[in-house]
Amino acid sequence: MIEPALHLSCYSFALGSREILRDLSFSVAVGERVAVIGPNGAGKSTLLKCLCRILKGGRGRIDVAGQPLHAYGQSDLARRLAYLPQIEGKATSFTVREMVEMARYPHLGPLASMESADAAAVERALDDTGMRAFAARSMNTLSGGERQKALLAAALAQQSDLLLLDEATAFLDPLQQLEILRVLGRVHRDRSTAILSVTHDLNEALAHSERVIALREGALVFDGPAARLAQGDTLRRIYEHEFVVGAHPRTGRPVLFSE
Repeated sequence: MIEPALHLSCYSFALGSREILRDLSFSVAVGERVAVIGPNGAGKSTLLKCLCRILKGGRGRIDVAGQPLHAYGQSDLARRLAYLPQIEGKATSFTVREMVEMARYPHLGPLASMESADAAAVERALDDTGMRAFAARSMNTLSGGERQKALLAAALAQQSDLLLLDEATAFLDPLQQLEILRVLGRVHRDRSTAILSVTHDLNEALAHSERVIALREGALVFDGPAARLAQGDTLRRIYEHEFVVGAHPRTGRPVLFSE
């Protein structure tokens, strides 16, 4: 039996007296691509931060590849999952290549130098994201889309089994969004990497994910195939808002329009 890449069982998390996540139970299978949606304040970003231990504690259980999250050392956990946060704050002065090379730390011993396998992982990540031409550029000279692709290259260089993405395409123009989504599609297809992606773009979730999980006020209110999200009154219950459902003229997939 293959253990899921990720499993939550009755997991809750609070900040002070405020409960942010409430009794979440779900799994992400090896190689599965799952979108996480929900209104602002639903707990989506908090969930990802709990999964990668930026936020610690909570009740219930989180397992990564069949082992309790708390049992992992940091390097061991980084070999299992990689986290791409929202773009925010001032960019570092490291070059793109330096950022991607630093992401190999889970595979290196203390004070160890990179070996051929590490160098190959760095080059592949730069190629996969189209960032080879930017490798010598400082991160603080990049546009938002270029910076996001550089951070994605670093996450890919970790060669983790699961990618956690927090609004990976937010604030990017349509071409940059498409480039990021194409990279993720190739990574999912060619590397069989599992992806858990928080997004506010419902059409992105419908078009690029096999499955959608919806949170509302910290609780799980939908978990199913992406196509089923657009059926019935599911979206109205999640967002308290009416949507018009159409069909994409090329793919036939559901497309949402806000009334």
